Amino acid sequence: MPPRWVREIYPALLLILFVLLCWQVVATRTGLSAFILPSPLQVIRAGWETRHILLAAIGTTMLETVIGLAVAILLGILIAAAIDLSSFLRRALYPILVASQTIQIMAIAPLLIIWFGFGLLPKVIIVVLVCFFPMAVSTADGLASTDPDLVALLRAMGANRRQIWRIVRLPSALPSFFSGLRVAVTYSVVGATIGEWVGGSAGLGLYMLRSKNALATDQVFVAILITTAISIGLFATLYLIERAVLPWYHSAQRSEQWEDAGIY
Repeated sequence: MPPRWVREIYPALLLILFVLLCWQVVATRTGLSAFILPSPLQVIRAGWETRHILLAAIGTTMLETVIGLAVAILLGILIAAAIDLSSFLRRALYPILVASQTIQIMAIAPLLIIWFGFGLLPKVIIVVLVCFFPMAVSTADGLASTDPDLVALLRAMGANRRQIWRIVRLPSALPSFFSGLRVAVTYSVVGATIGEWVGGSAGLGLYMLRSKNALATDQVFVAILITTAISIGLFATLYLIERAVLPWYHSAQRSEQWEDAGIY
């Protein structure tokens, strides 16, 4: 029997191969122009021909993504802690959090470019704006869902507020924290690309914009596939980190699945 990780990913790989095969057949057998729908082989060739430009663009986008995601994680944790510690802050911050997500990034991105220029900062800010909301809300919900019996037990044993946070509340919130982080990771590359599209001097967004202006559809597909691959790679890396940090949580989930399936 193949390893467990192979059994988990091979259905997705088979589906991806099937989609690529259908794409190749449609692009080559229907008579569509390469300008309308380039084949996967043409996209791969275009990526190889522009590999030197792509490597620099990928490095810039990854830098913006990693910095913005790190700031979003820190900001999300701080906001979640403030919401959990104070009911007044919860009532004050929650409407602002929700309102911040009603602002269209494409509308605010040009303002950030005007205020902060064409450098790294406006792209990082866009990534933070895209990513911090799921982090803050998920972590706050995780803190609020702590078992009250455990909190009461620690209080009866004389634990102070800091000890309760460290022993019970933070570990209980970690699954929700990682759930929000999974959402944020998938959005982070998109946020960086949008910032580069609106007003960047480098990166995959600028590569895509220049390819679109040059009517190089195959290069546009290259940028799309690379941003997708980066998002999937970040998600997979986070999944491995989560399993390493929360082995007890995944073991409990697996036991519940076995019980539901009648396996004891």
